[in-house]
Amino acid sequence: MSSLPEWIDERIDRNLDNTLTQAHVVETMLDADRPFFSIRQLQARIKPDVSTATVRNRLNELQAIDVVATETYPESITLYYINHPEADWPLSPTGKRQLASESPLDRLSAWGFLTMRDTAGIRTLALAGLQLTLLLLTLGALLTIVGLDIGVTSSDVVFWDTAFDLLFVSLGILLTERVVRWLRRRFGSSDLIPVL
Repeated sequence: MSSLPEWIDERIDRNLDNTLTQAHVVETMLDADRPFFSIRQLQARIKPDVSTATVRNRLNELQAIDVVATETYPESITLYYINHPEADWPLSPTGKRQLASESPLDRLSAWGFLTMRDTAGIRTLALAGLQLTLLLLTLGALLTIVGLDIGVTSSDVVFWDTAFDLLFVSLGILLTERVVRWLRRRFGSSDLIPVL
């Protein structure tokens, strides 16, 4: 288990007589790769096995000392998360820094594109292509209206051809990403549509 951040370590109760300590609950939450937990999700991760009531009691104690916060949703679902003082809910300071420094295109890898796994990056790429298509169509229209010919190209029609090619490629990428996402939701992961 990882050591607790100083701001948490100062607040928690070190009562070792409890079957489940506050420190153990917080360490379990920090070591997981997820920001939110229901009581049952935490109970499943905590060893030794403890009752739901015990997990709820420790979470209530941690909420009272402002280490853990909650968000309640319809149908009485309550999710618990670490209440990081340096970041806005529900981001950890690390998550906030990563979001500020990376765009979806920065995270898009060749493998993420080929497997259609990084949907945010793929959509950003497709939307950038659509915006470039609009720019090329506008430039082609202006050159046609004005009747100018650019020395680099033999005709302004090249802009029209490039714009339509880019439009079809961008729409194709966007459509493929939507179809793959729909197939994954409907049928789950398969060898034909890898998740990795």
